[in-house]
Amino acid sequence: MFLATINKPKRLLLLSYIGNVIAPELEQGLAEGVPLLDDLGSGFRVLADFSQLDSMGVNCAPLIGKLMELAESKGVSLIVRVIPHPRKDIGLNILSLFHYRQQPQTVTCESMAEAARALGI
Repeated sequence: MFLATINKPKRLLLLSYIGNVIAPELEQGLAEGVPLLDDLGSGFRVLADFSQLDSMGVNCAPLIGKLMELAESKGVSLIVRVIPHPRKDIGLNILSLFHYRQQPQTVTCESMAEAARALGI
């Protein structure tokens, strides 16, 4: 499952990856999440929570790349990733190299509490 939601006052986009994420779910979530970015404006932050991820289909990589490009085009300023265990890292640093023209500030945390500190919330 993939969920995207925003906290407008905090200018925060929350992306949650839960269980076994497959491309059709991710594609639907992206379609639903795109209009949310218009409400945040340039300088927004992303909190990507991979703590509940069990697996992700390889065919999700192009969609993750599309999400990165979209976030950059909308003016993302900070990306905070929650990846509690190295096996849950799906190669985001490598994808970032190909999908961000200018690398936004990125922080990887092991817990949501650590991520909240990184976001100042």
